Amino acid sequence: MGPDKAIRSAWREALETLRPPAGDRHGPLVPMMVALTLLTGLVDASSYLELGHVFVANMTGNIVFLGFALAGARGVSAVSSLVALASFLLGALAGGRLGALTSGHRGHMLRASIVVQVSLLAVALAIALLAREPLDAGLRDGLIVPMALAMGVQNATAQRLAVPELTTTVLTKTLTGIVSEARVAGGEGSKLGRRSIAVAAMLAGAIAGGLLVLHVSIAAALGAACAVALGVGIAVHVLVRPDAPWR
Repeated sequence: MGPDKAIRSAWREALETLRPPAGDRHGPLVPMMVALTLLTGLVDASSYLELGHVFVANMTGNIVFLGFALAGARGVSAVSSLVALASFLLGALAGGRLGALTSGHRGHMLRASIVVQVSLLAVALAIALLAREPLDAGLRDGLIVPMALAMGVQNATAQRLAVPELTTTVLTKTLTGIVSEARVAGGEGSKLGRRSIAVAAMLAGAIAGGLLVLHVSIAAALGAACAVALGVGIAVHVLVRPDAPWR
């Protein structure tokens, strides 16, 4: 495949990720997963910048931060990392249970998880609105819990939905695939269009979250995250049909 054809193919794939063609077996779940990837950037920017260098969605980072803290590094908290990890795992357990109860239709599964996720993010937003900044350690951990619970639910649901290249939280495999599966590397094609959209969504969410936290407040970033999750919930509620090909 020549360079021009490869570029056109990537553009087409990117456009079909944002607006899937009729009959796509994943249907509207594809852009919804993109929106949830953006949400991940928002909440992780919020937690890292405001809650003591901890992630609520990307648990790989927390394992590393825990190691740093146990080694005596300054600026990282073993307690906060453990709180995030435990909360995320509990959220993932709840998400798995929801998935088992709604396994007959992927739209129902996503809708149920979004209800839980919005509720948890709303709790975090309420805490942020009522708290005075700078936040003390107790309030920071109090915010980490509902945020990490929400992202555990999201991650478990995304895993069950199994939309290719859109895990909503992990980009290491995505970035690896872009280069390792490229034709120049001897692969069959790197799915550059869809994978690039996933990377761009996470980056956009992180930029937006960073700007809101640094120049407005963590409550503003959490409000934006709630709005994204609510938008996905409304969309799936409107679009879900018993006979949908993507169910």
